[in-house]
This record gives sequence, structure tokens and C-alpha cells, in this order.
Amino acid sequence: MRVGLLTEGGYPYASGEGGQWCDQLVRGLPGHDFEICALSRRARQDAGGWCDLPEHVRRVRTAPLWGDPAGAVGRAHRAYGRRERRRFGAYFAGLAEALTATVEPGPEDRKTQAYRFADALNGLADLARDAGGLGSALRSEQALRILESACRAPGSHPAAYGIRVADLLAVTALLERALRPLSLDWYGTGTDRGLTGVDLCHATSAGPAALPGLLAKRFFGTPFLVTEYEVRLRAYYLNSAASAAGLSLPVRTLLSAFHRQLTAEIYARADIITPGDAQVRRWQERCGAEPGRLRTVHPGLDPGPYEAVGERSEAGEGTDDGLTVLWAGGKAEPYLWETLAALRQAEPEVRMRIAGDPVPGVQPAFGVSYEPEAGPGAYAAGSVVVLAGGADSFPTPLVEAMFCGRATVSPDSAAVREVIGGTGLVVPPRNAAALAAACLDLLHDAGRRARLGAAARARALELFTTERHVTDFHGLYLELISRAPDGRGAAPDPAVPFSRAAESRTPLDLTHRQTSPTWAGRP
Repeated sequence: MRVGLLTEGGYPYASGEGGQWCDQLVRGLPGHDFEICALSRRARQDAGGWCDLPEHVRRVRTAPLWGDPAGAVGRAHRAYGRRERRRFGAYFAGLAEALTATVEPGPEDRKTQAYRFADALNGLADLARDAGGLGSALRSEQALRILESACRAPGSHPAAYGIRVADLLAVTALLERALRPLSLDWYGTGTDRGLTGVDLCHATSAGPAALPGLLAKRFFGTPFLVTEYEVRLRAYYLNSAASAAGLSLPVRTLLSAFHRQLTAEIYARADIITPGDAQVRRWQERCGAEPGRLRTVHPGLDPGPYEAVGERSEAGEGTDDGLTVLWAGGKAEPYLWETLAALRQAEPEVRMRIAGDPVPGVQPAFGVSYEPEAGPGAYAAGSVVVLAGGADSFPTPLVEAMFCGRATVSPDSAAVREVIGGTGLVVPPRNAAALAAACLDLLHDAGRRARLGAAARARALELFTTERHVTDFHGLYLELISRAPDGRGAAPDPAVPFSRAAESRTPLDLTHRQTSPTWAGRP
């Protein structure tokens, strides 16, 4: 099959997030062709080039989500005819009303707002296809006047009512960038089939990268899969809070409403949504994703570099001295020194190894050493591995320690419990006394360390390998193709698997009364 992989700010660019798991997926499915549609977030990312791509990546299309729209997103607004300007005014007014409305807690109000947003988005997509792009229209004076009227209309959000001209310019510019995928030439023109030629679309986030998938599903009936290892909407909230000084309250209010409703629309239209862990899944459900279409697919790691350490640990030939604690997954935090003091008071011979750079201005304590990174050698030297507290993403160092067959102590945060199951100890976050007590329990019981380490390695090899990651996605691809065959104008080919879905065959009608054949001796 041919897969359209839709990315934003990551693969195939050499710099960016999410590139590792995308590269694992593409390389792990050499029997399928990939067409990559990538959105870059900054000029420096474009200048950095791409990573090496396998041969079955047939095509790469790129577009910037930065800079001016000229030359990239269709003809200028002044080239619109009267009918096109009228259509744009109606659709953009619907979008502006959806963004500025004050939503009451009632479910019917939320449904009305979601319908209004989806209708406006679909209308703008139709106009972009017919008129050759929306770029300059979204930054035109017409758009400014429509948005200002919506902000000052009765019933609009109080924060939007005091919007200024500079705020209007900022909102329309940022909306144009977010909606830029509507105006790209990725959807088939002439002999270039574009996304009409793919069998399914796989978006790596529920943001602007998913817009081509929405359009392909709406225009061509293409199956649509969305994967998030970090919730795009949550990341936007955190980033906008960090940069709040640069945006006014009306701008933040309107943009938050846009991203929230865009995320809900993507979740509503996706055939399958794959969160990376339970924390991401809860966010997606809270944002409107139906639980029946959620399938958790954990990130995959290559166990090869840790295989030798894990095998020696299982055979009892490791370097576990019962006195070394390895701190992995983050810089040394203040409560770590309280933990170390409690450990050395109970067991003076305990040593602490910290995977990371020394903290500036802090003198190394006695019995403390630093490792450049948490590699196989560092895990092999640790009797107990402690995961740095405070992380709210998938705990990759914890999985690496499990591959090495090490007993672990982790803070109760993010996806820790989901990852370790019952193969490690969990303590309250940033609690020095509880962390020291858990480490001492494991250091004083070599048999328990060995049992937990073996169970952890077996769990990691079952759930968190690259092979399992690729296999899960391959199964989802086949499921989507089997449910939505290529029926967009061409007759199904019996030689192609899943070219006709089972439900497309008319079942036997058992309610219709059949007459007996003449040879049966009955009429």
C-alpha cells in the first residue's frame, strides 16, 4: 500500500521532534511505499536538510508554516471574483463566530459551536480548491473587518471584545499559517495524483499536519490515522503560557479557541487515534476523542545496545555490587542530595552515579560521580536505577533500564506505572525520605533486585521494542484498508488483498421465502 505520512516540525528534517519513531516506522515497513508531506516550523529547520531516507519513500513534499504566504498558497485575494469574495466572507465569518463565541457548559452549545467550526473549515477548504488558495485572503482587509465584527458582536467572548488593530493583524497572520495546508497543491492536479494516490493518511499530530488528512478523507474517502506521543493541544497551551508576554489576551483567547476546536474536529474525523500512553489518552478523551477509536501504541526502542547487559544480568554475571545507585533521565535536583544524605546515613558505602552534566556551582559530594549519558555501561554499573522526578513525557530511560534487567525506583508521575507494571518501585514525586527508603530496600535484598530486574526485562521486550511498535502500526494499517477499500471510482482488483471489503458483499437474505426446486417433489 501507499501511505501518506503527514508531519509537522519533524521527520524527515534532520532537526525536530518525532523523527525517531517516524524513521523506525518507515524503515520497518519496506513492503509499503511512503509519500511524506512535511510542514516546517522555521527557516533554520529547512536549512538543516533531511535525514537519510530509504528507497521506498517515493516522494517528499514540503511546505513552510512560517514566513509570508506569497508564492506558496495560491493566487492573491485581489484576483478573487465577486462570487469568491462572497463565499470567503461567509465561511470566514462562520469561523470567526465559532472562535469568539462564549460556550456554555451545556453539551448542545458545544455541539453547535463544533458544527459551526467544521462547516466553516470545510467551506474554506472548498474555496481553496476552487480558487487556488486562501493565503492572501486570510490576511486581507476583508478578513480583518469580519474578525473585528465577530469580536464586538453581542455574545462574544469578553476577552475578545477589547481587541485592537494590532491584535487583529496578529490573529489573521497566525490563522493563515495554521490553515496554510488547505491551500497547498498536495491533493492532485492533472497527472500528479498527490494525496488522491495514497491508500491511507497517517498524521503525526492533531494540528495543522492533520489538515491534509482531513481533506483527503473528505474529498477522496481516504482512511485517516492520527498518532500523538505528545498532545499537540497541550504543547500549544504550555508554549503559549511560556510566551504570554509576547501576545495580548485577545490574541491568546482566539488562538486557543481555534486550536481547541481544530483538535476536536480532527479527533472527530479520524478513523483511528493512537496515543502513546495513558496520560495522552486521557487528554485526547477530554478533548472529545471517542474511546472506541483510541488504540494505545507505545513508543518503541531498539533493545540491541542493551542486550548484552540484560543477558548477563539474567545469568547472574552482572556488575551489581549492591551499593551503587544510578540517577537517570534528568539533571540532579535539590532533593537528590537529601536522598543521598539519608542513604549514606543508613549505608555509608553507598555510591551515587548521575547520568548528566554536573550542576554549575555545586561541588561534587563524596561518593558522587557523573556519567556523560545513561548508556548500557552506566546501567550495568548501577545496582538500582532511579528515574529523575518531574518528567511528564514517556519515561525512555526507565525502559532502557528495564532492557538491562535493572530494578528501578520511579516517581509516581506521567506514564511510570503504565510502563513498569509491577516490576519496579514507585514513590511520591520529590519525596527524599520515600526515595531513600525504597532504594535501601532494594540495596539490602539482592534476590528481590534480581527478580524485579528479570521481570522488568521481560516486560520491556514484550511491550516497548521497535519491532512491537512497527507491528502494531502495520496491523492498524491493514485494519483501515480492510474497512475502507479503494472504491474511489475504480473497480476492485481481485488480485489485490483487501481491495473489496467483506461488508461490501450483499449477505444472504434469509427473510425472503424461497420456492423449492422441481426435483424436490414440492412446489
